[in-house]
Amino acid sequence: MIEVTRSRTVAAPSGDIWNVLAQFDTISAWAPNVDHSCLLDDRPDDGNMLGIARRVQAGRFVLVERITVWEPETRLGYELTGLPPVLKHVVNEWVLTATTPLMTEVALVTRIDCGPRPPQQLIARLAGRSLAKTSDKMLAGLADWCTSTKGTTP
Repeated sequence: MIEVTRSRTVAAPSGDIWNVLAQFDTISAWAPNVDHSCLLDDRPDDGNMLGIARRVQAGRFVLVERITVWEPETRLGYELTGLPPVLKHVVNEWVLTATTPLMTEVALVTRIDCGPRPPQQLIARLAGRSLAKTSDKMLAGLADWCTSTKGTTP
């Protein structure tokens, strides 16, 4: 498995950033590389989104992202399906760490599994480079959204 981490310090409280990420279906409002997004499941009444899925249109890719980690104001993880089959298992995880009351370190960790053989590991590393660029765009979009809208939800 290959792991790629991208991070950025955002001038917003972690709670404000979490509120944007927790609106799981609205990623297209702030991520410049997402054309459309919507929930595939009903939003639960208790607010626990574990297991909820969204559909994401990003260029020619249509992905389904299902939440696997839901720790309010700290961690949000989801499994991506719909990528080329050589990418057997891909997971994104957002990690929020308040550095001051008004500053948050936001990390986006991507884990890619293509298999154990050397050619598969090479494919995973190449995919990691591409997905790192995608992560950088999402982090920039999130930072822009959170600082320009003062943390309002999409």
